Amino acid sequence: MTPPAPRQLHLNLFIYPGGHHEAAWRYPGTELDRIVDIDHYRDLARRAEAATFDGIFFADGPSLADNVRYAARFRLEPLTWLAAIAGATERIGLIATASTTYTEPYNLARLFASLDHVSRGRAGWNIVTTGAPEAAANFGLDAHPVHAERYERAREFVDVVTRLWDSWEDGALVADPVSGLFADTDRVHPVEHKGRHLSVRGPLNLPRGPQGRPVYVQAGSSEDGRGFAAAWAEAVFTAHQTLANAQEFYGDLKRRVRAAGRDPEQVLILPGISPFIGSTETEARALHEEFNELTQPAYSLALLHRFLGVRFEESDLDRPVPREVIETGGERGISSRFQVVLDIIDREKPTVRQLLHRLAGARGHRVVTGTPEQVADEIQEWFENGAADGFNIMPPWLGGGFDVFADEVVPILRRRGLFRTEYTGTTLRDHYGLPRPVSQFAEREPEPSPAPVSLPVS
Repeated sequence: MTPPAPRQLHLNLFIYPGGHHEAAWRYPGTELDRIVDIDHYRDLARRAEAATFDGIFFADGPSLADNVRYAARFRLEPLTWLAAIAGATERIGLIATASTTYTEPYNLARLFASLDHVSRGRAGWNIVTTGAPEAAANFGLDAHPVHAERYERAREFVDVVTRLWDSWEDGALVADPVSGLFADTDRVHPVEHKGRHLSVRGPLNLPRGPQGRPVYVQAGSSEDGRGFAAAWAEAVFTAHQTLANAQEFYGDLKRRVRAAGRDPEQVLILPGISPFIGSTETEARALHEEFNELTQPAYSLALLHRFLGVRFEESDLDRPVPREVIETGGERGISSRFQVVLDIIDREKPTVRQLLHRLAGARGHRVVTGTPEQVADEIQEWFENGAADGFNIMPPWLGGGFDVFADEVVPILRRRGLFRTEYTGTTLRDHYGLPRPVSQFAEREPEPSPAPVSLPVS
């Protein structure tokens, strides 16, 4: 019997304008003049593809950050962005964020199905419920829906979108000029959904994509988020500061997936990691400190208020964070990122300034500072000890922050047998080791359905 192939890391490049450190745009090495240049992002995607990364990932939110005065926190619409990148790449996955609270399922299903066709099977949907209350007024709402209501809508939303993507069975597109049959309408199904939040007739107005459905990615670690991930997610983006916390999340979510009747090996857990890399540990720490010296308290304190709901002044910077003034109940208390920040305060007892610097690098994701070998060691430790199936790499600045990881860390991971040296598939599902799902409308027959017809891409 052939032994099973060794487990392999999954790596995504998480792209943020300028980089993930809040002061990246002020760092001399950042390619600031290219921050809205699509060729800049095509170049980054090609470099990530050359390093055989699973995917690139763009976050999004449907409102302008109130702290854009001090940081590069605008949003380019990710599906437009990724469609432009699809033509400049061949293999790398293309993952975009879209909100279940502030989009409609039919439009979202069309957009992602189109991206899957355009990219020949490389689309992934990062499913979010949107935590920014400012978004409500952009969509004619008087108030942002509460956490539980957003997740209730999300569950109904994903069910409807799944049925839309399944509404054309494999083989429904016949395209046979001899018989004159273009589509087998017996294999094209209405959705006919009427629920509490949504009403959608269907079917979708284009055939099933190369992956059947885009890969379902989810980014929430609250109790509601974990339950949602167990039911739907195929990859989970998460934030953890310690190995122990990451192991707890990993074990809990895998157990929930199994209890939901799904295969835990087909749900990948991918924490974020932001590496500051130097030829020595001292050099790497100096680089990290150089970035932290560029932070602006007006921005950092506003971010901390968003996380904790407490306003601190610049006069408070060198005082310990007063744990007793932080309210742990209500909406904020069930936020996963709130809990990450609270754990830092409880564990490290930082001053306000120290806490701001801890969050400046990656907004609560793990910041690693060291040599290429030390960064690879930490990745390997988490991967081999039940904390991660891979990572979202969050470069502090772009593009040099990614280049040093690709040039110095990836070769170490390959030498250790942890990461691929070449792609073995063409779709994001291939890279993640996920099966192509069968349409839920298809009758289960002994013989497989005909292979889908690939639409031509110009």
